[in-house]
Amino acid sequence: MMTDQAARLREQLNMRHNQPKQAHTIAVTSGKGGVGKSNFSLNFSLALLKENHRVLLFDLDIGMGNIEILIGSSSQHTIVDFLEQQLSIADIITKGPSGLDYISGGTGLTNLFKLSESKFQHFASQLERVFHHYDYVIFDMGAGISEDALRFILSVDEIIAITTPEPTSLTDAYAAIKYICINNDSIPFSIVVNRSYDRKVGESTYQRLSLTIKQFLSRDIPLLGTIPDDPSIMKAVIHQTPFLLYQPNSQASKALINLTSDYLKSKSTSSSNIEQKAFITKLKSFFMKGR
Repeated sequence: MMTDQAARLREQLNMRHNQPKQAHTIAVTSGKGGVGKSNFSLNFSLALLKENHRVLLFDLDIGMGNIEILIGSSSQHTIVDFLEQQLSIADIITKGPSGLDYISGGTGLTNLFKLSESKFQHFASQLERVFHHYDYVIFDMGAGISEDALRFILSVDEIIAITTPEPTSLTDAYAAIKYICINNDSIPFSIVVNRSYDRKVGESTYQRLSLTIKQFLSRDIPLLGTIPDDPSIMKAVIHQTPFLLYQPNSQASKALINLTSDYLKSKSTSSSNIEQKAFITKLKSFFMKGR
């Protein structure tokens, strides 16, 4: 069954390979673990899918990947197999809930920029093929930002930073944003306040972080949305089902749907294609610098 799925996807990738359309790449980051980053990445991907967009969720939370835990499933191959066995990217894409395509993480990418040139070229060329098949490729990054992860993050079209109202979460979120902005002060950013007690707390949390960013980094980073501290989220995690599917009418699900709707309204399709085509070029440039 997995072989048949890979064969069908390989045919689709080949059909779309010569199309000019490119996927929009998003890195979901956080300054620390435990803020719900992977849960957001998963459910945001499903919300985009619900709006009839083709989405690939790429788990890059190396060694601590949670996507498969959150959906209660496992894939036949991971990114490690892809690198070590020179597989096609179609071989490592797995169907998840609601038909969501995802790639399972592993330990191999800890040395992504120290790969041999042939292995990296394989990785880059296969990834480029994917961009012709999907509208969005979402990278669920690991907590914190290593030097190698930074190079990858700086190659994407935009970044979504996840924080919570906790003071330590805010401090770590600011540190991560600062680190990225020091290396690229123009890369598009947005902020999501997760586990907010209510909308007012979420917005005041954002205001504190936003003012600090404005004062010390001279950046205006918009609020993408707030997600309440909803008991249904923990229940969904226990049942290993995305909360958007577990309780579609919960406060968290409604907030996520509204957030996604606002996000899509803000996108300018006319200007995005120019940015998207640069992803592989930037990634290759960072690889050459890291050799």
